Amino acid sequence: MNYTEFKEILINRRSIRNFTDQAVSVEDIREIIDCARYAPSDTNSQTWKFIAITNKSKIKEIEQLTWDQLHLRAETAEQQGLNREARLLVKSFGPYATAFSNAPVLIICLATPYTSKFRDKIFEPIQLVEASVWAEEGIKSSCLASQNLMLAAHAKGLATCPMTGPVLLAQEQLREYLQIPEECQINMVISLGHPAEIPGRLNRKEIDEILTILN
Repeated sequence: MNYTEFKEILINRRSIRNFTDQAVSVEDIREIIDCARYAPSDTNSQTWKFIAITNKSKIKEIEQLTWDQLHLRAETAEQQGLNREARLLVKSFGPYATAFSNAPVLIICLATPYTSKFRDKIFEPIQLVEASVWAEEGIKSSCLASQNLMLAAHAKGLATCPMTGPVLLAQEQLREYLQIPEECQINMVISLGHPAEIPGRLNRKEIDEILTILN
């Protein structure tokens, strides 16, 4: 593959929220996770794990868990006199946060604790940083793997959409439902399937807005 072909994959990937009923094969799921695991990670710590859910009932249950918590947040906002914000939370953010509901596959992206010989032998003895920083290191590497996953899915003709709504609203309920170990952070969820739509390309900031070159 040359650079032009790679860039086409990159710029044509979309976040898809509507999927066909066609199933995604186990072989395809395993293949895109194989691509995910080749992402770079801090000292090759590979701080990622994935749960791929293909059971529609389980996906619907996660949707319901998310809605339940969203309504609780809206009720709390109303009690504080934030009626407009409560309505927007339900009507605007709710459908956006649960747009995975019709996907054939829902992938839960986890970040595992960051461990390495550097942390054990150097960083911890000298107390280089606060313990909470190591949790962030796991998330950073997990995000890199998730991007690999989404680009690989697009290259195979599949579609994805990364979402944090269920994590923001119902992380503890999701953890309990899927029996996710306490040491694993829930990074995001990614819906996966065959696209039923191809949205147009969104505007991007100009290069000069985001790049500073220091000579």
